[in-house]
Amino acid sequence: MNRQMRELARALRDAREAIDSVSIDIGHYHISLLNAVWMAFVVLCAFYGARLAARIARIMVRRIGTLDPTQKVLTEKLVTMAVWALAFFTAIDVLGISLTALTVFSGAFGLAIGFGLQKTFGNMIAGIILLMDRSIKPGDVIAVNDGKGNTFGEVKKIGLRAVSVTTRDNREYLIPNEILMTSQVENWSYSSREVGVSIPIGIAYGSDIDQAERLLIEAAKSSPRVLASPPPSVLLSSFGPNAIEMVVYCTIGDPEMGVVNVRSQVLKAAWHLFREHNVEIPFPQSDVHLRDSDGLREVARILAGKREG
Repeated sequence: MNRQMRELARALRDAREAIDSVSIDIGHYHISLLNAVWMAFVVLCAFYGARLAARIARIMVRRIGTLDPTQKVLTEKLVTMAVWALAFFTAIDVLGISLTALTVFSGAFGLAIGFGLQKTFGNMIAGIILLMDRSIKPGDVIAVNDGKGNTFGEVKKIGLRAVSVTTRDNREYLIPNEILMTSQVENWSYSSREVGVSIPIGIAYGSDIDQAERLLIEAAKSSPRVLASPPPSVLLSSFGPNAIEMVVYCTIGDPEMGVVNVRSQVLKAAWHLFREHNVEIPFPQSDVHLRDSDGLREVARILAGKREG
């Protein structure tokens, strides 16, 4: 048994020497095949070990009940960065690479960050700041500019590079963190999830304004998403050229579900109530006044002659 072990050890030593004999010299550095295999093994272990450790750390953070969703996301990002930094320096130490030997490489890497990766690291720092000050957090409803106008969307995820915002029509916007840091953002749920909705509507001149106001409040209360407190209200906006313009104000507590459907429900209910109570919704119309003149009398005479004929 001992003889077999000695033979196995001798065979392994011979194989190691054979692999180590395959080498090249670059300046003052001697690189052998054995060293290359060892370096690849350490790098792979550090990479997959860091991925596994980061995943376990994220799972543990998500199970902490005392943290809110924003604090959990921030803690996950910081723990992930710490795990990868620890894996990097551990691999450097295992390979026996002196940090002073990386001076030139670190200088070149710094220049790369300054020129090529500036936006990437800027977005990374901006994402951490957003999570720390909690100005934008997962679940918030913010206004998004899609090129045609502002539409709202719900923040689904804050990543290291961009914020994922999903709109009501299932379009997903990836907005760089740096843009949200430097631009004005309309956050519908920053301090409260209650959002006011204004619904303009016009009634014909001659209608009972008080009755129309009662009917509009009833129509607003009929929508299941409209909150009872604060109660809906109706204000007289102006006397327009074609109608008495009024505005219905109501409040919802779930802005992520949209506001267009609430307007549709209130206007549809108001339409039925107005028809039941004979309140008219006008359409644009104009009165034409003709001044008396010789030409106008001649036209009237010709038309009268054609009618008699």
